[in-house]
This record gives sequence, C-alpha cells and structure tokens, in this order.
Amino acid sequence: MTTRMIAFAFFVFGVWLTAEAGLASRYPDQRPAATLRMNAEDQGVVLSYGDGPNQCDYLGAREAVIFEDKGNFYLHYDGAGPRGWLACLATSHDLVHWDKRGPVLDLGEPGSLDSASASSPWVIKDQGVWHMFYVGTPHASNSRNRVPMFPYLTMKARSAAPEGPWEKQYACIPFRTQPNTYYAATASPGCVFKYRDEFLMYFSASVEKPKILRTLGLATTRDLNGAWVVAEQPLFALEEQIENSAIYYEKTNDTWFLFTNHIGLNDKNQEYTDAIWVYWSHDPKHWVAAQKAIVLDGANCTWSQECIGMPSLIQVGDRLALFYDGAGGTSLNHMQRKIGLAWLKLPLIAPALNSSQ
Repeated sequence: MTTRMIAFAFFVFGVWLTAEAGLASRYPDQRPAATLRMNAEDQGVVLSYGDGPNQCDYLGAREAVIFEDKGNFYLHYDGAGPRGWLACLATSHDLVHWDKRGPVLDLGEPGSLDSASASSPWVIKDQGVWHMFYVGTPHASNSRNRVPMFPYLTMKARSAAPEGPWEKQYACIPFRTQPNTYYAATASPGCVFKYRDEFLMYFSASVEKPKILRTLGLATTRDLNGAWVVAEQPLFALEEQIENSAIYYEKTNDTWFLFTNHIGLNDKNQEYTDAIWVYWSHDPKHWVAAQKAIVLDGANCTWSQECIGMPSLIQVGDRLALFYDGAGGTSLNHMQRKIGLAWLKLPLIAPALNSSQ
C-alpha cells in the first residue's frame, strides 16, 4: 500500500490523526516530513486559467491571495500571460463565482527589479491606505512561459482602494536578499498582519548553493512605507523546505496557526509543491518545527493528486476558507495551474503530538 493510500485510509473528517509511521523518511533526501494530519475538506477548482482579459492568464493561474472589504472578496493571483507573470485581480460575492479584472500591476521598465515579473501580492489596509507587497524579479526563463527566476524580491505599491489603481513605490525598500544569509536567493513577501504595536511578515527565504533550501523568515516594522527589520535566524531551519505563508489566530485557545506549502521530492529527483502544512504556536514570533501537520495533499484533494501550491485564508462564518493552486491529476507542471478552495471547521484545535487515534 502506498503512502497516499495509507494516509487516506486514516482520514476521518474533523479528527487529528497520526500518519503512517514511515512518513518522516518518505523523501529520498530525508528532508523533514509532517507526521500528523489536519484534513481540510476540498471543494475543488473555483478559478481556472485561460479566460482572463487580453490573455492575462492563458498559460496558468496560481498563487491566489484572498482578502475581503465591505462584503466583497478580492482575489489576486499570478496570471501567466504573453509578457510574463503578473498580479491579476478577480472579485466575487460568494468565493465561487469570479469576475476576472485582469492585471493590476505591469512589468517594470528594462533594468528595474520587477522587469521580468510583478506578481504574488499581499495586501493590508492601514489608516485608510491599502499597502501591497509583491514579488519582483529582473529574471525569467527565455521560453514563452516566462517563469520567474531568482532573485525573488519584496517590492511595494499602494492604493486608495482595494481594487486599485496601484502606485509602485520603488523608493520604498522593505528588505532585500543578502549574501551569506538564509535569504540569499529569496526574500519575497508573505502574509502581513498587525501584532500589538508592530506589523509582522512571514516572508519566503531561500539559498541556492550548494542546493536550493527554503524556509520562512520574520520581518517586522512600525511603518509600512519604511524599512523592515529582518530576524537574524529563520523561523525554521532551511532544511524544512517550505515557502509562502498564511496566518490565522484562534481566539478560543489563544493559538496561532501558520499555513505554508511544502516542497517535496519524488524518486525521480523532481522537486514540486506537494502539500499544504500548518504549524501552531502561542507566540507568533516563535515556532517549533515538530508542531506541524498536513492540511491538504493528494490524499484529500479531489482534483490534484501531486501539486498543491501556496495557501491563502479567509474566515467565512464558522469555517476557514483555504485557497491554493494545483496542476491537476498527477501533473508536476508549473504552468496550466488552477485555483482550488478547501474548508476547515472552526475553531481550530492543535493536535496532540502523541495522538494514537
């Protein structure tokens, strides 16, 4: 019986369960694995690619970021179009039916840091102003896919309205990649939220030598238009192989839940986004790698058995909506991805690490 079959056999909705005993060593390079499950209930694809304005997503739609304002839902996603990957907007009243508005950002001028991609934006409102932190890079593949390449950088824009228009702020430099650090190749934005008297961001960090390793870093600021302070050490070891972030605070048990996507490795030595994981902590500035579980992978996703990409969250009544992207079936393709929706019942409860149910 395969690992996926065993994981599925153990699935009972709403109950935290241990996974197969050998799961921790299922990757060929022995990278860490989650040994518990918190199964989301998958609804399936809610936004496909190919029908956006002016072919803005004709090659794929991925990395969805959801937020709400005055009863309207706003979904930014990476549309792979003729000129490259750009942040595109779709709006909805029910999270299922979406009106695609097209790109909200354009590529920067030649020589600028976002000349090859302006994508994957995280948005926060403060004092009547909407602040956007997006991924910029001057490099992309030469193929028609125009896949963004290192370095992945954090860029800034602002707007008076959630739908834009967005004004790029090139003079504002939140933080940049730094040689000989855990964020030498990637220092790209993640979820931004207010905590006490400052703003926190869990950003994606990586190194590429001697091989690509990925983790999350913590950056803090009191001024969204200023520089951020980056923690000297990552939230987790680079070997954890995670990227992207979404946060939910459960008031009933004073627990923070950090959702992220994991990068797996198959027996053909191919890396790909294979699952969404969740970590939990009572302190949003300190996390323990052992306190994690699988939320969504091929065992409980209804349409994508291999690729499960970046998570984004929004509370709807007594449920938590989880957006993600997938390639569908057993595909590992970066392109032709679609946006899916899954659900978690609230309140969220952290699992017992020694659960044997």
